[in-house]
Amino acid sequence: MTAAVRVGIVVGSESDLPVMNTCGEVLDGYGIGWEIGVMSAHRAGDVVRAYALAAPERGLRVLIAGAGAAAHLPGVLASLTTLPVIGVPLAATPLAGFDSLLSIVQMPPGIPVATVAVGPMGARNAGHLAAEIIGLFDDDVAARIKEERARMRSKVQLPEGFTFK
Repeated sequence: MTAAVRVGIVVGSESDLPVMNTCGEVLDGYGIGWEIGVMSAHRAGDVVRAYALAAPERGLRVLIAGAGAAAHLPGVLASLTTLPVIGVPLAATPLAGFDSLLSIVQMPPGIPVATVAVGPMGARNAGHLAAEIIGLFDDDVAARIKEERARMRSKVQLPEGFTFK
């Protein structure tokens, strides 16, 4: 049985799909259903609007938007819904994503967009953050997050003889 789709991932261009699919891989690891679509805030604003307005009634709980250059997509989504929006800056210009980061992180008060690192690392962390948000109301997801954290901790190798005081 497929998990219900609870996270919507959107990108402004097909070229962003490889990076943002890594976000979906993280969600898969937590057993969270997701979907991904290409929709441009600049070239198809009506599509972005329709998607954002329909998201809650479709059962989505978090939106993640990967955007490069002017990077308006996360902010536009956030202006249209009260669902949490996570923005992933993408390196689409000679500025290597710094321009995107600034566009996404500097939202006006009252229209927040959680912003993660530029590129693949940020896409993966967006998946983890979305899982944490969903874990607030889904005990199974919360348990999987705890398991993942324990797995990460188990890889820490302390020097022989080191003890906590």
